[in-house]
Amino acid sequence: MKISSREVEYVANLARLEISEKERRKFTAQLNDILLYIDKLNELDTKGVEPMSHAISVTNAFREDKVMDSVGTQQTLANAPDARGDFFRVPKVID
Repeated sequence: MKISSREVEYVANLARLEISEKERRKFTAQLNDILLYIDKLNELDTKGVEPMSHAISVTNAFREDKVMDSVGTQQTLANAPDARGDFFRVPKVID
């Protein structure tokens, strides 16, 4: 066993969690399974494997910035539910 029931109770106490005896046994078993799997992964030979931040290659999904003319105040306010002059009118949120 990698982790004891007492250690699970200690960590739960540090996290200010109240767990039942049933939950403590369940979490102990689950954490032991996880730690045993990590031990199994540590047996793999990873020499020559480059570290990576993601399992798949990640590319930038942003478009190029392009300078464009503004759509204008009238078009911007065209779908506003409540506009006053050149501004959006919104409900008061602070008393």
